[in-house]
Amino acid sequence: MAQGPKSTEDSSESAVVDIADVDVIAPNFKRRLSGVTSTIIQLVPVQRALGYRVAALGPGLPEEIPHIRFRDLFRLWRAPRGRKNRVWHARRNVEMLPAILMRDVLRMPLKIVFTSASQRRHTGWTKWLISKMDAVIATSGRTATYLTVKNTVVMHGIDTRRFSPPEDKAVARLALGLDPAPKFVGCFGRVRHQKGTDLFVDAMIALLATRPGWNAIVAGRATGPHIEFEKQLIEKVKKSGLADRILFVGEHTNINDWYRTLDLFVAPQRWEGFGLTPLEAMATAVPVVATDVGAFPELVVTGEDETGSVIPANLDAMIAATAEFMDDDARRNEAGACALRHASMNFSIEGEVRRLGAVYDRL
Repeated sequence: MAQGPKSTEDSSESAVVDIADVDVIAPNFKRRLSGVTSTIIQLVPVQRALGYRVAALGPGLPEEIPHIRFRDLFRLWRAPRGRKNRVWHARRNVEMLPAILMRDVLRMPLKIVFTSASQRRHTGWTKWLISKMDAVIATSGRTATYLTVKNTVVMHGIDTRRFSPPEDKAVARLALGLDPAPKFVGCFGRVRHQKGTDLFVDAMIALLATRPGWNAIVAGRATGPHIEFEKQLIEKVKKSGLADRILFVGEHTNINDWYRTLDLFVAPQRWEGFGLTPLEAMATAVPVVATDVGAFPELVVTGEDETGSVIPANLDAMIAATAEFMDDDARRNEAGACALRHASMNFSIEGEVRRLGAVYDRL
């Protein structure tokens, strides 16, 4: 007999994993959605699909993510089936400290891994916590330079099936209610000063006035104190007379479909921990103009086989680099093809999972 839909409680229970079958615990001790939370949400299902016995722990995660419960921690004195110890993969200070207590005070058979995405020197407290780790991962070469302990660089990957080129760009645009005729340049992510949304808008006001064949898209959400910042940008665009060509489309869960409408992507951040948007664009065969922050210089290839440009985070540089790609169809198309190859070969999420797995196995 057919069964009705499961209740939320049933769904949550169905995703609970027996801790005896968990080799790696991925704690998430922060309720608010963040880059770390997003990383765990994306990684755990792929890790399990590839045979790694991983489960999440903590609030702020979708109920369908395979997870253990806090009461299961009392069973950590027993090693998992077929292993001498478990791995606790922390990504924040608040997740390192309890693991140190469980391993060193309660003598639970744990090995602790910490992933750092920091773009600055660590505080003394954080350095002390990191010094107690069994293994440390840096998300980029730049991040590794801020660590004073031995570490392994494992860069983030993306779902290269979800982020992939459209069969027909005009059809992709029509599906989202866009005019299929002009070319589009986009800037996706949270709308705020740190993310450089104002740099992108100012660059578009300068560039689109003399390029009638181009439009621009700003996709992303403004929250809290950044709502007024977004309102000011929208008002600036209206005053420029380009409100019908510089489009603020808000936040979308199908952001991969919006990438498929683009011919060029700009990552205008003033600061970034890692930053996935250039990879998402490149995997969609879209070249990237990115500022020299976070991991961007390690993601975007310049020179031979270029996938885009890396520039200082200032308006003049952004206008110049973006104009070069907008005005050169051949260069832009070749860079897009190189971008697709580069992202597919080097930045799949499956590749990230296997590199993480190698760190776990060494422990």
